[in-house]
Amino acid sequence: MSTTTGQVIRCKAAVAWEAGKPLVIEEVEVAPPQKMEVRVKIHFTALCHTDVYFWEAKGQNPLFPRILGHEAGGVVESVGEGVTDLAPGDHVLPVFTGECKECAHCKSEESNMCDLLRINTDRGVMIHDGKSRFSINGKPIFHFVGTSTFSEYTVVHVGCLAKINPLAPLDKVCVVSCGISTGLGATLNVAKPKKGSSVAVFGLGAVGLAAAEGARIAGASRIIGVDLNSNRFEIAKKFGVTEFVNPKDYNKPVQEVIAEMTNGGVDRSVECTGHIDAMISAFECVHDGWGVAVLVGVPHKDAVFKTSPLNFLNEKTLKGTFYGNYKPRSDIPAVVEQYMNKELELEKFLTHEVPFSEINKAFDLMLKGEGIRCIIRMDA
Repeated sequence: MSTTTGQVIRCKAAVAWEAGKPLVIEEVEVAPPQKMEVRVKIHFTALCHTDVYFWEAKGQNPLFPRILGHEAGGVVESVGEGVTDLAPGDHVLPVFTGECKECAHCKSEESNMCDLLRINTDRGVMIHDGKSRFSINGKPIFHFVGTSTFSEYTVVHVGCLAKINPLAPLDKVCVVSCGISTGLGATLNVAKPKKGSSVAVFGLGAVGLAAAEGARIAGASRIIGVDLNSNRFEIAKKFGVTEFVNPKDYNKPVQEVIAEMTNGGVDRSVECTGHIDAMISAFECVHDGWGVAVLVGVPHKDAVFKTSPLNFLNEKTLKGTFYGNYKPRSDIPAVVEQYMNKELELEKFLTHEVPFSEINKAFDLMLKGEGIRCIIRMDA
């Protein structure tokens, strides 16, 4: 038993006090885990665009003060009542969505959209008692998507923790907990390209590059990257992208450009931008008879998808995915093993690293569009 079990832990956390203002490193109190909860010592965390989006708070309910962060790797410090799957010392990846293993979704082989633990961006408290486990001088600090990894210690529902191989380096596999799995799974689990097929990937950020990596692993012979930023094309070659299209270089819709390049359309497409025009293009650029398009990016809430019904009658298929169709507890450990077996290459996603004390540098890098993933070392 750890000497901290059952005790309040005082540690450092990066607190977002208000929208768009730099995070402040504060001493916070982290309460012990309650029923079905686990307290985790975070070793490495990374910055994902979703953190920046909710920090800016331009398009959703602002909830502050808050501890952001959801892409991370850590070690279990203690467990609450009822937790049998995890024990102190286990290596885990916190995940922004969960797997209770009891609901209809969790029991379905087709779904990963757990009724109990599905992502909820508005909730700033734990579901057990509606309270926060973080406080400063007795004042609660809100959680973020059930993970809040920008803290040396955090409390997470057991259903949102993937237990992984303890030999896996946490500074590498931490990125599996969000963006990499989202893109990788969209290709491998949903688009399912055949060996030798053609795949178009719309948006070459971290998720899009992970989708391209999935196409590379699947053995696609042509991987066409589509992005408005031509600077991304060179780095995308490392992820198997063979050809590039910048829609701004053409005076006709990009779906027509791709159809001409591929003799009627690609076999599969994966859309990772969330822009409605890109979503429509990704669907319309697949080949009739067998083409499958997969939507990954999250659109504006008022966006409307418009296309001719004839596209469906001509046997083009449109699918959507959430978190790459991976169930966090059941499937994510196997993605870590893909890295350990050298099938999945993670190092090329990791372009920057900063100490926890300089976490705001990671935000600056992302806002400038520099790099892919910035790792934040909690012990520095």
